[in-house]
Amino acid sequence: MTLRLTALAAALLLPPLLTGSAHAADKIKVGFVSTLSGPGAGLGVDIRDGFNLAMKQLGGKLGNLPAEVIIADDQQNPDVAKQAADKFLKKDKVDFMTGIVFSNIMLAVGPTVFENKTFYISANAGPSQYAGEQCNPYFFNVAWQNDNLHEAVGKVVQDKGFKDVLIVTPNYPGGKDAVSGFKRFYKGKTEEIYTKLGQLDYAAELAQIRAAKPDALFFFLPGGMGINFVKQFVSAGLSRDTQLFAPGFSADEDVIKAVGAPMMGMFNSSHWAHDMDNAENKRFVAEFQKEYSRLPSLYASQGYDAALMMDAAVRDVKGKVEDKAALQKALEAKRFKSVRGDFKFNSNHYPVQNYYLRAIGKDAQGRVTNKTMGTIFTNHADAYVSQCKMK
Repeated sequence: MTLRLTALAAALLLPPLLTGSAHAADKIKVGFVSTLSGPGAGLGVDIRDGFNLAMKQLGGKLGNLPAEVIIADDQQNPDVAKQAADKFLKKDKVDFMTGIVFSNIMLAVGPTVFENKTFYISANAGPSQYAGEQCNPYFFNVAWQNDNLHEAVGKVVQDKGFKDVLIVTPNYPGGKDAVSGFKRFYKGKTEEIYTKLGQLDYAAELAQIRAAKPDALFFFLPGGMGINFVKQFVSAGLSRDTQLFAPGFSADEDVIKAVGAPMMGMFNSSHWAHDMDNAENKRFVAEFQKEYSRLPSLYASQGYDAALMMDAAVRDVKGKVEDKAALQKALEAKRFKSVRGDFKFNSNHYPVQNYYLRAIGKDAQGRVTNKTMGTIFTNHADAYVSQCKMK
C-alpha cells in the first residue's frame, strides 16, 4: 500500500513554517494519523478540520512556537497506520501524535508510540484497554472512553422503560465496548447483531430486526456505516414501530447532513453539542461554520480541543518538551478552556465529564439538527480506571 503524507501547513492553509533541522525548543512537530478515505473518512476529516481551525486561530503555533503538523491517511488499516507512526517517530521525531479514529488502529499504533516516549493526545479512540490495565503515562484522551456514550444511552433507555432492545454494532473492539457500556446501565432484554466493520448493506440485518420486533433499537455504526443503516432502516418502514437510539457519534451533524429528515425523532448521547452555551463553544461553532460552511460534529470539537491541549502544555513548559515529566504534568493540568465546558482528567488520563441527551429535530432556521435536552451523567468517570496502576 502507498502511504500518502502531506504537510498540514500546506494542505490546510497554515502560515509558512520554519524549514531545515531544528531542536524541539525551536519548533513543535505533530504527527497526525487519521482515516481520511473510505467509509470512515468523514470522521477523520472532521477531526482534522477541527484541529486545523484551532491551529489557524493559534497562528500556526503551539505554545508560541512554530508548529509543523504532518498528516497521514491510515486508510482505516492498522498496518498503514503503523507504517506512518513509525516514520513520524523515527524520521520526523514528532513531539506529539494525534488523529486516530478507530480503536483497533489505536491499539495497533499505541505500543510503538509509548515505547518511544511520545505523548499521544487522542481526539477520538478511547479503548477500554488503555483506560484499564494497559493505561500509559504517554496516552491522554481528550474525547471519552469508548463505553461512556453507550453507558449514557443505556441509562436513558432504561429510564424510559423500554423492555426489549436490539443492539447493532460492528464486530471490533469499539463495537464490543459499545455493548458493554450500554448493558452496564440497561438491565432489560437485549439481543446483539454484529456486523463487519465498514459494512454498507444491511438487508440481512434489517430482516433480523423485522423478525425480532424490538420496541427500541440501539446502534453504533460510525461514519458511512451509520448513514447507510439509518437510510435503509427508515426506507424499510421499521422506524414506525421501533424507537432509534445511538451514541452521539452515530447521530451527529455529519450523519444528519447525509441522511436528513429520516433522522428526526432519534435520541442520542454526547459530551458536547453545538448549542452548548459557553463562550468558547460559541466562537468555535461560528468560526467552524464560517471556515467550512457546515455545522461542526463532536469529532471536530475533539480535534479542536486536542490542539488547544497541546498548545497549553507547550506554553506551560516554556517550550521544553524534551522534559517529559514536566510535559506530562502540564498535560494533566489541562490549562485550556474546552468547548464542552469544564472537565478534568482521571488518573488514567481519560476525561471525567458530563454527558447529555440530544434529540434530532428542526431548529429555528429549519435545519435538521441536534438539540440538547438535558444532562444524563454529571462528572462521569469510566468503568476501567480502578484497573489502572498509574497514580
